Amino acid sequence: MKSGLAGWILIGLIYGCSGAGLVLSAEHPTAGLASAPAVTEYRLWYRSYDSPPIRALVALAFQKTPEYGPFNISRSPEMAQGRVVRELEQPGSALVDIANVATSDEREASLRAIPVPIDGGLLGFRVCVVMQESLSMFEGINSISDLQEAGIRIGQGSHWPDTAVLEANGVTVITHSRYEILFRMLENHRFECFARGVSEVLFDLELQGNMDLVIEPDLLIAYPMPSYFFVSRRNHETAHRLQLGMERAIHDGSFGRYLDHFYGRAMKELHLEERKVLVLNNPYLTEESWSIGRHTLRKLQQRIRILSPPDETGSDFEP
Repeated sequence: MKSGLAGWILIGLIYGCSGAGLVLSAEHPTAGLASAPAVTEYRLWYRSYDSPPIRALVALAFQKTPEYGPFNISRSPEMAQGRVVRELEQPGSALVDIANVATSDEREASLRAIPVPIDGGLLGFRVCVVMQESLSMFEGINSISDLQEAGIRIGQGSHWPDTAVLEANGVTVITHSRYEILFRMLENHRFECFARGVSEVLFDLELQGNMDLVIEPDLLIAYPMPSYFFVSRRNHETAHRLQLGMERAIHDGSFGRYLDHFYGRAMKELHLEERKVLVLNNPYLTEESWSIGRHTLRKLQQRIRILSPPDETGSDFEP
């Protein structure tokens, strides 16, 4: 198992759960200036913008860096994940500045990653969204070979790094370029499991509003898969602002509070500690991201305990 240079990052994510709460907003006013400085517009990929936790984290990082000036976060045009990666590769794209996607060695070579897992590393912990009528197919599954023998196909995006990871581990994968279409394909029995990250699945189902879509209760598919913010390799200022803001949030505890606020509910409701864990290999990571991802897998039980605090009456983190 590789050791890494970025293990301190996840240590900060795991233990940095104290500090004052803060209110996130779309702009950070700057006081005491004779004339207000120009507001910098940051175009966030629409999938990231539409996710309350991700949009809140961008705002958190920017609020922690007031020296960069006031900001506004806007929604990019709708485009598939493969397209947004290509847009960020272009110098001076007019469509998007920031996207949150799962990392891979190829993406880290062509784009600039901010190597802090936005959800504390939870994207690589996946549960199956299934049709209610298909639940019986998953009974007695204890390994990836059991999945294969049961004829269970997993749906994923065409350009998602997860697709290559699953296929490298012998899983049958059915793909489409659009996230929204994958839910329709599941409903039409084109595949049996839409594997969704622990950090995103509850939001997905609330957005879909289909009572026939349920979360399979027994399995947890786990592999190293950090999810980062990415920007163009030429967009140094935005990269520096995101990196500095997230590091400050880790050190003052507000990042830990963010994790509790947005992901504590998922830790409780998905009962991760009771699930059978199917661990897969991910051969498509850089050494640094491998270190971060493997550290996350090793600390699975500890992370579940930390992100599943005892019942509380409220939270002082306001998105």
